[in-house]
Amino acid sequence: MTSTTKKVPIPPRGVDYRGKIVLAPMVRSGELPSRLLALHYGADLVWGPETVDRSMIGTTRRVNETLKTIEFTRIPSQGHKDKNQNLKESVIYRIHPEREGSRTIFQVGTSDPERAVQAARVVARDVVGIDVNAGCPKPFSTHGGMGAALLQTPDKLCSILEALVKEIVPEFEIGISVKIRLLETPEKTESLVRKLCATGITGLIIHCRTTPMRPRERAIREQLKMIADICRESGVACLMNGDVYNRKEAEQLISEFGVDGAMIATAAETNSSCFRSEADGGLAPWREVVEQYLKTCLEVENKWGNTKYLLNHIIPGKQPEYNLVTATKSYTQVCKVLGLEDLEAQAREVDRSIGIDPDTEKLGRRQQKKQNLKENQSAVAAGGGKSKKQKKVRAERGVPNQQNNEPPAATNGVAIVS
Repeated sequence: MTSTTKKVPIPPRGVDYRGKIVLAPMVRSGELPSRLLALHYGADLVWGPETVDRSMIGTTRRVNETLKTIEFTRIPSQGHKDKNQNLKESVIYRIHPEREGSRTIFQVGTSDPERAVQAARVVARDVVGIDVNAGCPKPFSTHGGMGAALLQTPDKLCSILEALVKEIVPEFEIGISVKIRLLETPEKTESLVRKLCATGITGLIIHCRTTPMRPRERAIREQLKMIADICRESGVACLMNGDVYNRKEAEQLISEFGVDGAMIATAAETNSSCFRSEADGGLAPWREVVEQYLKTCLEVENKWGNTKYLLNHIIPGKQPEYNLVTATKSYTQVCKVLGLEDLEAQAREVDRSIGIDPDTEKLGRRQQKKQNLKENQSAVAAGGGKSKKQKKVRAERGVPNQQNNEPPAATNGVAIVS
């Protein structure tokens, strides 16, 4: 195929995906602190996690002056209340305009043109692009015809993109893109890509796997040049996704297959310094990344559950710190077990702000059970005998005392052990 230099015009507030190495959209792993961490280590653009259109429609946009963030909130239908019996709002999406506003793409999960436009309109003035998820194969995404399910309804997918191009681009002056997967055959993929490029989008991201494929299966790259050529003919930027592990490799793949950019997912979830060039230090030690991540989480008062989830990805499972962090229940505790004394004062303040008692020393129920069992076993080993629980069970069953072959004396059904 011959290629041309044609380009779809980039809207004034939009961004050109060409020459960019970016953070992939990942549920839970693409929240605000993860995006800021990726940018800190050199990501050119960041995608937020897929957000379903219905969850954004009807949200309230507010500015958090303390954290300098923009939050889109709503009151859950269940009507949960806080400790003061006030209805508790849920934060659906957060953006830090100063630190990421000019580099953040909002990804919407949708199966309807009208809802897609409504959801995009809520957030469009605070981001530089709207991306339609047409590649996620997980049930929460494909439910209702969203995500990878859209690959089976190409006319619907095109109508969604056309509606966004028609309604959002003129009003907010940002670009529209779509993220897809490979279809069953190269011919079907080629046909789909041509249709998508004709909708007016500025970018197309191709995950080099088919819908049934899992992340552990090797990415298929044989169709990349064909896809890149079609995009180039239409003036649409083409980014590749799938088995891209660091900036150096991304640059090599861009050169080899003629795509315009690359997207990193799993590798960034484990260590965001994968975006850093070798000249800037390359991959950083996990301890450094953990400390930087915790600093970022504290700065934006990230939900503790989400912070802990990512820490369990960043800290290698074979490290002793992994189990210690798994047992923590607050920012204060995690700073203590990781030896980050300089962050403890800030951690205590954030714990209080998000409703966690920083002085609690209680472990989770499962961890406490394991700890009690361990202590009991240690005590038994030190005493050279069976545990009290074992002796109680034997006595209650009427098992004779093995030392003198006499029934055990008992008080309230519990054997007295000398």
